[in-house]
Amino acid sequence: MSTPTTTATVILIILTTFTNLPISQSKPPKFPCQPPHNSYPFCNTTLPLQTRAHSLLSLLTLPDKINRLSNNDTGIPRLGIPPYQWWSESLHGIASNGPGVTFRTGPIPAATGFPQVILTASSFNRTLWGSIASAIAVEARAMYNVGQAGLTFWAPTINIFRDPRWGRGQESPGEDPVVVAAYAVEYVSGFQGGYTEVVGGGRRVLAAAGGGGGGGGGGGELMVSACCKHFTAYDLENWGVYARYNFNAIVTKQDMLDTYEPPFRSCIQEGKASCLMCSYNAVNGIPACADRNLLQKARTQWGFNGYITSDCDAVATIYEYQNYTKSPEDAVAIALKAGTDINCGTYMLRHTMSAVEKGKVEEKDIDKALLNLFTVQFRLGLFDGDPLKGKFGKLGPRDVCTSDHKNLALEAVRQGVVLLKNDNKFLPLRKNIVSSLAVIGPMANTTSDLGGGYTGVPCDPTSIYKGLKRYVKKTSYSPGCLDVACTSNVEFAEAVSVTEGADFVIVVAGLDLTQETEDRDRFSLLLPGYQMALVTTIAATSKKPIVLVLTGGGPLDVSFAQGDPRVASIIWVGYPGEAGGRALAEIIFGDHNPSGKLPVTWYPESFTRVPMNNMNMRPDRSHHYPGRTYRFYTGDVVYRFGYGLSYSNYTYHILSAPNNLTVFELPKTESDNILRTKDGFYNYLYVDELEERCDSLRFQVEISVTNHGPFDGGAVVMMFARVPGGFKGAPLKQLVEFERVHTVSYRVTKLRMLVDPCKHLSIVDESGRTILPLGDHKLLLDDIEHIVSILM
Repeated sequence: MSTPTTTATVILIILTTFTNLPISQSKPPKFPCQPPHNSYPFCNTTLPLQTRAHSLLSLLTLPDKINRLSNNDTGIPRLGIPPYQWWSESLHGIASNGPGVTFRTGPIPAATGFPQVILTASSFNRTLWGSIASAIAVEARAMYNVGQAGLTFWAPTINIFRDPRWGRGQESPGEDPVVVAAYAVEYVSGFQGGYTEVVGGGRRVLAAAGGGGGGGGGGGELMVSACCKHFTAYDLENWGVYARYNFNAIVTKQDMLDTYEPPFRSCIQEGKASCLMCSYNAVNGIPACADRNLLQKARTQWGFNGYITSDCDAVATIYEYQNYTKSPEDAVAIALKAGTDINCGTYMLRHTMSAVEKGKVEEKDIDKALLNLFTVQFRLGLFDGDPLKGKFGKLGPRDVCTSDHKNLALEAVRQGVVLLKNDNKFLPLRKNIVSSLAVIGPMANTTSDLGGGYTGVPCDPTSIYKGLKRYVKKTSYSPGCLDVACTSNVEFAEAVSVTEGADFVIVVAGLDLTQETEDRDRFSLLLPGYQMALVTTIAATSKKPIVLVLTGGGPLDVSFAQGDPRVASIIWVGYPGEAGGRALAEIIFGDHNPSGKLPVTWYPESFTRVPMNNMNMRPDRSHHYPGRTYRFYTGDVVYRFGYGLSYSNYTYHILSAPNNLTVFELPKTESDNILRTKDGFYNYLYVDELEERCDSLRFQVEISVTNHGPFDGGAVVMMFARVPGGFKGAPLKQLVEFERVHTVSYRVTKLRMLVDPCKHLSIVDESGRTILPLGDHKLLLDDIEHIVSILM
């Protein structure tokens, strides 16, 4: 957001220490319902939340109400209600982007910097994702308790990483809707749900009492509030004549239902998110924050129970950039009536009164929005008295940057880093044979750029150079380029000189936020500037083949290095956060076995000829359009989705799975009433007509994973499916399930995966309906195929 101007082996969150610093020494948050204002019914904690919210609403004047429609709520002094800032950020740690968070004042100077989301997603570890979210929530509450943060955080980003040029792709869990949806559920549940306190040698769970879900979004108490963003079809920042503020995303029903919507539906239905953010762009001609059908679908069909915020100044863009309305008042009116409850920015503050006076907005429209806002605040306990005396009041400075949290950040990098190339088992390097090391590259000796977008102040950041120097004392460094843009080769000579004096060389190349970030898409998939020349120059100079480390969130075309024998190994480290330098060194020197898998397809440079504004997922051969993501893309790739090497070799086997599934055992006349025929030949069933049968169709697949190498390590098991041929627009394959398991050297590990045919073997047709094809479905596991025939 910004204004238009601008594992099995996982460290569980166990809080073994609590603050020894009295909260009174810091600046505690201001809170309502203090004497003499504590006699209002909205302060009565024995009353139902809705009753309390209506009570508060009844005491407000129209100006009072309008002043609540901004992220910066200035408070109501006559009712004893202090200001409240709705906008805080927590994408991969408490971030300083939003005005609700400050590291400049107060007793907490830093917060744990976890890897950027795209790298964390590469672990394919649901438990890890939830643990990170829980740790961030603990630090969020601790910072709130000393007056350095709010309780409403605008994360996670769960848009599909559709185009490799997208500047914010680093914030996304990847290109697959199953993975992104799973990440959304784990993040929101972990963030909103609570934490574990160690008391007297035992553990006592302090969890938000969620109504119907681990995330507490069903109507119960919230520890902190998470926000699923950006709803929807948002994945373009600034490309050609298109900008996110005026872009109209044309999306088919088929793509909307099977690609763009699933993460948001899961975030709400399973994660129980308490906030939804509508995006800047229009969807099929209607600005997202003005689209009543879009926003109300979340409430009426998915059961959303929370507040809807605009992206920052997205209400203004309805009129100012998209020219969708004839006046600012019309923009405010259409957003409120559509279901946008709060405007990040000042547009509603400035224009709602005029809209009311002109009859464009009714007071009941404002009331509806405020009830959604108040209800979330009540669920957060903001009107329950002194928060320091509440369930989470003991959290403070000592619960931020704990050793547990920093170790969790380290583990996340270990599990996420992806080994892309390793000729002749060049890695890991043996410590006893590396007497000197050269580290080259502009990102190698920095910590400030390793966090990526939406980063705060990390606890204990380690650069890549510093991490490697822990292993080899005689480690030399040269940037090779003045910066990541690398517009000059004048620094090459020094880099060559450093290289010539070293036994082994590691070159750190790739991207930083000058190349990809919010409001900045890339125009090329190649390494920036002279970086490619730097890599080849160093590779030609080095005594031995080099190790190439790639930073950044977006895919890169490194075909030149892929086939170059002088580049022995390639490692993608993304934006690894504060523990990146240490974790990378552990992997290079064999103290940790890499196991990450790419959550996005890496395309060749030729893909940049594909128009970024084309939102279609499916290919169109008549227009030379190759489609997008592994599910539909028909072109060449540099690295495929799910690719990643290890220091161990794995083989996979399906030990048991059914060969046939019978949906119905009915007389022919009855079955014909249910059976659908496509083009007179292909038979299928509508999933919404099978709801009573879906549970009985589920089956288990038992899988074995054999580790053939000398290293223990994590193995990411991905099972895909391919539907019977002939269905127009069907994916080439689609992910059914994934799981990360810990494996032991030269041992077999077994696991089971649950397959729900109605969910995993179905597809969406052109009309937007979900269908289950009959016939032979293929389950795909590595290079193994197993056919499951679905019959009537």
